[in-house]
Amino acid sequence: MQNHNIAIDREGADSHHQRGIKEFAVVKRSVVVGGHKTSVSLEDAFWTSLKDIATRRGLTLSTQIDAIDRNRRTSNLSSAIRLFVLDHFRARAVTSMFIGERLPPQNIAPAR
Repeated sequence: MQNHNIAIDREGADSHHQRGIKEFAVVKRSVVVGGHKTSVSLEDAFWTSLKDIATRRGLTLSTQIDAIDRNRRTSNLSSAIRLFVLDHFRARAVTSMFIGERLPPQNIAPAR
């Protein structure tokens, strides 16, 4: 009986591990940049974040990728996209931190 439970636990861990691998797998996607078709290889988290950033800026995904392509400092477009997404969220984190630091300290005790 105990061996059966071990097998189930291993199977559960293996299927969880497989889901984790798929979730972070690099996926090749076709995109149009500057009027020509190319491909980028990105993890789903970066692809989803890139789409969200473009949407929040009121841009199409193609327009956002084109802007990244024109301003990149690396020869690899996939790397440039990852760095763009990282920079975007770093800037948001720093901005949030500065906004929080500018708030006056909260009084713990109610004023009388």
